[in-house]
Amino acid sequence: MRKNILVKLLVTGIVMTLLLAAAIPAMGAPEKVRIFVEFAPGAQGQVQQSLANAGAQFHYTFEELKSFVVTLPGQALEGIAKNPNVVSIEEDVLRFPVEPIAAEAAVEPTALWQDDLNYDGGEILPWGVQAVQAPQVWDATDPSTGAGVKVCIVDTGYYADHEDLPEAIGGTAQLDEPYTVDGYGHGSHVAGTIAALDNQIGVIGVSPDVDLYIIKFFGNDGLATHASDLVAAAYTCRDNGADIISMSLSGPTPNGKERRAFDDVYAAGLLSVGAASNDGIDEYHYPASYESVISVAALDADEVVADFSQFNDAVELAAPGVGVLSTVPNWENNTVTVDGVVYSANHVEYSARTSVSGNLADGGRCTATGAWAGLVVLCERGDISFYDKVMNVQNSGGVAALIYNNEPGNFYGTLGDGNTSEIMGLSLSQEDGQFLVTNKLEYNADLVGTLLEAPEDDYQAWDGTSMATPHVSAVAALLWSAYPNATNAEIREAMTATARDLGDLGRDVYYGYGLVQAYDALQYLSAGSSGPLAANVYTDKLVYSDREIVTINAQVFLGIKGIEGADVTAAVTTADGDLLTFSGQTDVNGDVAFTFKAMTNRFGAGQYQVEVTASYPGYADGTAEAVFVVNKK
Repeated sequence: MRKNILVKLLVTGIVMTLLLAAAIPAMGAPEKVRIFVEFAPGAQGQVQQSLANAGAQFHYTFEELKSFVVTLPGQALEGIAKNPNVVSIEEDVLRFPVEPIAAEAAVEPTALWQDDLNYDGGEILPWGVQAVQAPQVWDATDPSTGAGVKVCIVDTGYYADHEDLPEAIGGTAQLDEPYTVDGYGHGSHVAGTIAALDNQIGVIGVSPDVDLYIIKFFGNDGLATHASDLVAAAYTCRDNGADIISMSLSGPTPNGKERRAFDDVYAAGLLSVGAASNDGIDEYHYPASYESVISVAALDADEVVADFSQFNDAVELAAPGVGVLSTVPNWENNTVTVDGVVYSANHVEYSARTSVSGNLADGGRCTATGAWAGLVVLCERGDISFYDKVMNVQNSGGVAALIYNNEPGNFYGTLGDGNTSEIMGLSLSQEDGQFLVTNKLEYNADLVGTLLEAPEDDYQAWDGTSMATPHVSAVAALLWSAYPNATNAEIREAMTATARDLGDLGRDVYYGYGLVQAYDALQYLSAGSSGPLAANVYTDKLVYSDREIVTINAQVFLGIKGIEGADVTAAVTTADGDLLTFSGQTDVNGDVAFTFKAMTNRFGAGQYQVEVTASYPGYADGTAEAVFVVNKK
């Protein structure tokens, strides 16, 4: 079975705080600082010269932000800060991939993932694609599959040769690596959720006919970049005709220039979507938490928010983010062959990579050394770290450690940053490990844990808000494809107004407005363009006494949004059969009220019936009915 390398993000960074000019002499200047330097109107040339004289290395010039991005010797910072032509100085903070979590071992594209379905001749319809109602949009009377909409994916690149991914219509790399190469796999997984082809193989994406523009923002090592790089990426998406920017990345520190850049592209008509992040805490992460970006939380197949999903009042929508099956490049060959049967394995990160053979031995949980010289030792997961298990096998003369899961399925293990081993560690599923312990001890095992020279097509299920984000990006593409004249604000409103409410009633910090629903949002847009008005009517009481004031409340909607200025007529049929009519217009919330005095000597006692008719230019009328009772004194 083919598998993908899941590279753990290694961050070797220095946390830098810009010091106020007055504090620099007392505290000492940092050796180098990477900063945004905003220049006063008309002073670009003077500031540029001052920075050059100070030994600055120039990275970007952003005319829209009236800013340079430079790396500056720390001792020069005070002088630049005091320059009268410098408006502000701001740290160029780091941005990281929102690191995915491998939900299980890799699966073949013809296999069924739990809660996934066969679709169209054996192709897999991932559960998340179902959950956001994409198939209902594909099969609608006026179907939409994302055609004519361009999604700009800012990520680790794009495995262009994957059998199930479309040819990107363009892209760029901000690093010395082609955008068509994705050694990390993250960007290709995101791309598959958005646009995996409807080709009867592999999986299908939410918007299989969408156009993709790729920005390789992170390198094959997945290491961090800067807010200024993201600013450049956002403007590049805009300048290349993108409608949507999909960003499965984040950082814990806001940046004012970055925020202004996303405000700029939103004002230009783009819709930006970002991952809320995977720390499972209430901290804001950026760019998702900027007002002009949609922040996305992750759900499991039971529509429960994932325990790793960030929660705060910036979270706007939720989407599938657990066990999301999508496209990745496979760079690894990890197998265990025993008695002619090949078992799929995962490499334990930072352990040796090699090919080795030896007879199988049962090490229990390998919590201590044993008599394992020359053997391949089976170790059950649990009690101690993977590093300690591998080292116990190594110190006992074992040639490899096979760590099998203590719950169903396989897993990805690591020795931990800075640790290594002379022997190889591989992981197995619980089922395979238990079978080998029960039936194949002392049999010879041939182990392979090597890297491939070139990637192969693969499919894996990962967890993360990184996986939730492309679902929302792709739903937006479906809607925009169906309604190309809609604004970004209208697309955003349609998604939030029709999201399936989860958690606490109304918007909350875990789910935002709820699970994004493509078909319901499509209906919302349809109602807002040509469909009928929706009306509701109710009285403040169900039973009135003679001489009481009756209040009739009417509400008029497009979709679920109240519409202002609708003409409303309320016709009241009294208990005696008389007809009373009232008319008015709705307020900004779509509400209007009418009152009259109940008089049984004129209109009779008993049941009264109310029929409301709402009208608005360009829309079919909406109607609603209600009843109430008036009793004699």
